[in-house]
Amino acid sequence: MTPSDQIRVLLPLPLAEPFTYRTGEAGPLVPGDIVEVPIGNRVSLGVVWDGNPEPLPPAKVKAVLRRCDAPPISPALRKLVDWVAGYTLNPTGAVLKMCLPEPRALVEPPPMRQILRPGKAIEMRTSAQRDRVLQIAAERPGLSPTELAEAAAVSVAVVRKLVELGALQADQVPAFRPPPPPDWRRDGRALNATQAEAAAGLRAAVAARDFSVTLLEGVTGAGKTEVYYEAVAEALKAGRQVLVLLPEIALTQQSLDRFEQRFGAPAWAWHSEMAEGRRAATLRAIGHGEAKVVIGARSALFLPYADLGLVVVDEEHDASYKQEEGVIYNARDMAVVRAKLEGIAVILASATPSLESLHNVSRRRYAHAVLPERHGAATLPRIDIVDLRKERLPAQRFISAPLQTAIRETVENGEQAMLFLNRRGYAPLTLCGACGHRLQCPNCAAWLVEHKRHGRLQCHHCGHQQRLPDACPSCGAEDRFKACGPGVERLAEEAAMLFAEARLAVMASDTANSPQQIGEMLTRMENREIDILVGTQIVAKGHHFPLLTLVGVIDADLGLAGGDPRAAERTHQLLTQVSGRAGRADHPGRVLLQSFLPEHPVIAALSRHDNAGFIAAEMAERQRAGMPPFGRLAAIILSGTDQAQVQQAARDLARAAPRGPGLTVLGPAPAPLHYLRGRFRERLLLKAAREIDVPNVLREWISSIKLPSAVKRAVDVDPYSFL
Repeated sequence: MTPSDQIRVLLPLPLAEPFTYRTGEAGPLVPGDIVEVPIGNRVSLGVVWDGNPEPLPPAKVKAVLRRCDAPPISPALRKLVDWVAGYTLNPTGAVLKMCLPEPRALVEPPPMRQILRPGKAIEMRTSAQRDRVLQIAAERPGLSPTELAEAAAVSVAVVRKLVELGALQADQVPAFRPPPPPDWRRDGRALNATQAEAAAGLRAAVAARDFSVTLLEGVTGAGKTEVYYEAVAEALKAGRQVLVLLPEIALTQQSLDRFEQRFGAPAWAWHSEMAEGRRAATLRAIGHGEAKVVIGARSALFLPYADLGLVVVDEEHDASYKQEEGVIYNARDMAVVRAKLEGIAVILASATPSLESLHNVSRRRYAHAVLPERHGAATLPRIDIVDLRKERLPAQRFISAPLQTAIRETVENGEQAMLFLNRRGYAPLTLCGACGHRLQCPNCAAWLVEHKRHGRLQCHHCGHQQRLPDACPSCGAEDRFKACGPGVERLAEEAAMLFAEARLAVMASDTANSPQQIGEMLTRMENREIDILVGTQIVAKGHHFPLLTLVGVIDADLGLAGGDPRAAERTHQLLTQVSGRAGRADHPGRVLLQSFLPEHPVIAALSRHDNAGFIAAEMAERQRAGMPPFGRLAAIILSGTDQAQVQQAARDLARAAPRGPGLTVLGPAPAPLHYLRGRFRERLLLKAAREIDVPNVLREWISSIKLPSAVKRAVDVDPYSFL
């Protein structure tokens, strides 16, 4: 064996570096090839990686078992893996794992399933059941045994007996039937002059086959989707693939329906709720270039597309694009990185763009297309403030008199209303009326949230559940627990009492937690089967309900408390988005914001539709403080089961903190959620000037201190959450 026989193979495991193997009988291998290799006492898939390994003695190098018959991982995607690993300070193999979420899908043939059709005519004992099965099989050939049995209302045994006799013919076909390709020639909706101008710019960016970023900003209901569909059509015309990223799976079904209406065929979906077989089939279709358009959550960004030609990040401002577990990254920012490495166009679409994207527009790094008006005859809703200091609501009541009147008028007019409260469950806090003891999660520094509908208390951070105890664990008093504050269940209870004649539904992530359930709820709204929809942020974005004319925000101040530096921006975005659900069609809309702080800059700006004024003031404040987008942040979170050990490790890390111009280290301090999932948490925050290479500073800092093995470290570059 010579050194030239040795190659680097990266495994989809949390490993920092590729391992060295020899090609063996696998023959010549090149970077990107997917291979099978031995590791320990098992076999793993891996990817031949770029670069030459340090030569090792032949006896220490294992041979590649085989090269898999699968599309190779492209150079651009390999560069993305290396880039993300370096930027986020994660093991390279952990990032590769996101590219191969179903490891064997690309290297094994698709699974098969059995379908039935009429067989030969034979003499046999007949029965009503058999006759019914044969009739349906003739009318609907291609059903599986289970489907045919269900359609004929018989047992599967009856169907299988007919197959055994030869009266039914069984064929083996791929388990997943791919949809037809979308038709880019189909005409979309007629665009007005402003929309057409924006669409032309986006088409040109795609046709240029070069890296570009365009921020597509438009008020809610301005037709942003129809505009970027023109860019999608341009990419399809060139035979290339398109990725449309959505912040939440709640938006997936409606987006898939709109896409099919526009292009005459469904797009491919990608999200965490997909069945394993469907995920494998989708990944295979992506790798072979058969999936032309993928609509999915943030993880879809890392899939091995054969020929990616466009990436669209819808609702680009949304915090859900930030993955907080495992490899911590922001899918919006990584989409821009991937587009640069691929040499393609990326579109960032939002009614409330992030300050980072707007800053990049001002620096001329991004192009900017603006849709200032709603499409057609629709106009922006009127926004009124209900001053809760003057309303003096009765105890345990949360819907003010002005909002009650508006809801009643809306329902009587045959229109729909939405009540928005960004709190799941019945009540965020349960306490003992005798001693004041608060029921807290045993694993987290968080109160247990009552979910009355399911009869349980739940922690929204670790998932711990328990029933309400009969007696207070602190003082022993029985039946003295009180629910404090409203969640959407409690709000729905009050609305049902006030509007007994109205048809009411609740939409939150724990009442509609799959694309199918969400789709059913949206269909009920569109079919006018719901008068009042009560919901959390899941109802705030992307949805289009023509008869929804009133939005009531129960607690507009909810997101403004605490020390989160992004609180004002997030609240402004969320309330603008939820307000934008009202009056999107022919009927004018109205929004009532209930607030104890009507003079707050966020609330005041919303009431005037003064987005530009709010953004200018917030940008100026961020610039004065040196906060993003004018500065950089990175968080280091240490956690462990021994609080003293974690605190000591944090102090040791603080003593080794980097110093110099443009660098400030804050902490250590307990994280706001200082106890989470059974682990104590300490946080240090690095604040840096914009021009500083933050990942490199972090890398040198971290490498200078050896942490105890029981203390876990997480690094969050460009944090969005400060919990």
